[in-house]
Amino acid sequence: MQPGTDEEQWREDCAPRRVLELFSTKWTSMILHTLHARHDGTARSGALHRSLPGISKKMLIQTLRELEESGLIERHTLDSVPPAVSYALSPLGQLMVEPIEMIYEWARQHSGALDELQPRRTSRRRG
Repeated sequence: MQPGTDEEQWREDCAPRRVLELFSTKWTSMILHTLHARHDGTARSGALHRSLPGISKKMLIQTLRELEESGLIERHTLDSVPPAVSYALSPLGQLMVEPIEMIYEWARQHSGALDELQPRRTSRRRG
């Protein structure tokens, strides 16, 4: 947003802030990225869990529920024995993957600059 822009564009619920919400929780963008990049948009929770080192099953299920409630993924019960569940990017989720992939690609291209950052006190990254 440019200096002097309409006050409406600075509101708490403005579009830029809403898209940045995708990145405000650690696992949201990672789950969407993993569904897209490693599982072609659809995966069972076990496959997702194996694809995301460091996430607990509890956090994975909690985040999947939040993503489903927000409309970014769809939950499908599979007719199998034992019953299984898969998760797929919704059309909205597929649209939201675009900015996530742009940031992930930027990060890969600029990993050296990211390595120069001092870790935050709460970071698990080794300094």
